[in-house]
Amino acid sequence: MAVAGGGADGRSAATATRVALFPLPFQGHIISMLQLAGALHARRLAVIVLHTAFNAPDPARHPPGFAFVAVPDAVPDAAGGGIAKILALNAAMEASGHVRDALVSLLRSSEEGEPRLACLVIDSTLTAPQKAAAGLGLPTLVLHTGGAACFRLFRSYDMIHDKGYLAATESNLHMPIKELPPLQVRDLFDPSKLPIKEIGQKILNLATETTTNSNGAILNTFEALEPHELGMIGDDLAPKGIPPFAVGPLHKLIASNDGAETSLLNQDRSCIEWLDMRKLPCKPFLWVVRRGLVLGVEKQELPEGFESAVEGRGKVIEWAPQQEVLAHPAVGGFWTHNGRNSTLESTTRDEGGIEKAVRKLMEEDEGAEIRGRAKELKEKVRMCLESSGSSQQAVDKLVDHTLSL
Repeated sequence: MAVAGGGADGRSAATATRVALFPLPFQGHIISMLQLAGALHARRLAVIVLHTAFNAPDPARHPPGFAFVAVPDAVPDAAGGGIAKILALNAAMEASGHVRDALVSLLRSSEEGEPRLACLVIDSTLTAPQKAAAGLGLPTLVLHTGGAACFRLFRSYDMIHDKGYLAATESNLHMPIKELPPLQVRDLFDPSKLPIKEIGQKILNLATETTTNSNGAILNTFEALEPHELGMIGDDLAPKGIPPFAVGPLHKLIASNDGAETSLLNQDRSCIEWLDMRKLPCKPFLWVVRRGLVLGVEKQELPEGFESAVEGRGKVIEWAPQQEVLAHPAVGGFWTHNGRNSTLESTTRDEGGIEKAVRKLMEEDEGAEIRGRAKELKEKVRMCLESSGSSQQAVDKLVDHTLSL
């Protein structure tokens, strides 16, 4: 793997530099941030992971070169759903001053002989750590765990409102957003449909605010996947002095990085042995049903008689080693809720509507075409990860940029 700057000088500068990272403490966001930490660590940067008491990562599951610093803030119990929790967490961190204290300690240690602290990498929703860093003169980079299309959409909501696309109505759901093809109104997140619409608008504003106040935007995507969107993002951010870095798919950049384990949840590896025994023609299924996934329900709730009905052809577990499952030769299709990590990981392998979709994928000609496109996408991923590929170059540029801060 290439080292930023090339040659001895680049290695020396990187080794003498530390980067602090602060993820949003939710599973998908922590995974992406720790994968980014692994990619930077592989480039000889020292990494420090700041984390809240809520969903704190286990240092024992990560390489010895990672340092972890606990920030004793937690999501208030009465915060409510996901968006409300993010807002409450930012408010708690601003009020307590614990993030600032942690950064002061790190900066002081640099003055006392530790490697220079170059910057703080934050999740795009964490305004409180960015404000703390700004007050100390510490540059920030922003990690967007979504794709380039999502990033661009979030930054376009002022335009979307000004053009009158929202609020959505029955009559305009299929109206094209001509500024953001191929989106239609029905594809948009509409804050006005939330119980408290102001909360939805606030979460949209967070990502725009952190990026605008940052020294660079990091995106978990790659050039061949979203070339048009990345070009538009560059046109938007470059005049503002905010370089974008398309460094994804992050989970492949750390594939050989000391066996780091980024999942917060215990993975049920019995599913791998079960998959080893399956034959593709019988169309067995592996279903992940996470405990607590449904608000107010603390355990898996499956219909009476379900287990006996699927015995021998179906397996239900609480969490899986997803990358290993997706790479397994017995897996012929992946049905996902379309989370960003799941979407990217799926690119590296080959009511009645569910059955129809599964049959289309597994049995019909269209399924063969879908698998063919997946193989083409897998090849694009392989190329972007080569030493001269777009993602490797983006990581090199990111490290060079970090060293220049």
